[in-house]
Amino acid sequence: MSDEFPLVYLTRHGQTAWSVTGQHTGLADLPLTEQGEEESQRLGGRLQKIEFDFVFVSPLQRAMKTCEIGGYAEVAEVMPDLVEWHYGNYEGRRTAEILAERPDWDLFRDGCPDGETPEQIGVRADRVVERLRQVGGKSLLFSSGHFLRVLAARWLSMPPSGGRNFHLSTASLSVLGYEHNLARSVIELWNDVSHLSLDRECNVGAVEGRGANDP
Repeated sequence: MSDEFPLVYLTRHGQTAWSVTGQHTGLADLPLTEQGEEESQRLGGRLQKIEFDFVFVSPLQRAMKTCEIGGYAEVAEVMPDLVEWHYGNYEGRRTAEILAERPDWDLFRDGCPDGETPEQIGVRADRVVERLRQVGGKSLLFSSGHFLRVLAARWLSMPPSGGRNFHLSTASLSVLGYEHNLARSVIELWNDVSHLSLDRECNVGAVEGRGANDP
């Protein structure tokens, strides 16, 4: 990765009980599991090798705890726009349950009843992108899966629906950057979990049948 341009490091929080069961976890403020805390520790060990100019964290406790375990609690700025997608009536529900009622449902196209639309979460992502481009340097973000996927899409000037193309694992590391000039945004690294255990890496590789709607 080049040091010539600003870089944005994205980290998804560690495992929660609902990330294990596949339940949509938006504003429900769940804690990390024991494994989630271990994942966060391993992630933090990797991040400590990098010097960051700015650290931003979602106000939800799963992101805050991942940030704390990683060693950044004292320097992190809470950024409300980093909260996960508001799933409304689909909070706590599994994709299979929703599809049984709405077979053509797509989170990144339809959003959630009484929750956020893709356009609304896209506006939040745009505010984050604007802030990151203003501060420059190396920034580190602690947030949640679906929001970070939309953020990556908007970084690349794709519509929010483009987030369906970017899978993210818990405690993963991704990097957004530039190529050649500041007008050409790119993904430098995506969904890297090499800092986690071998067994965990194998599980992450077995994603056949996992849909874009899955948390």
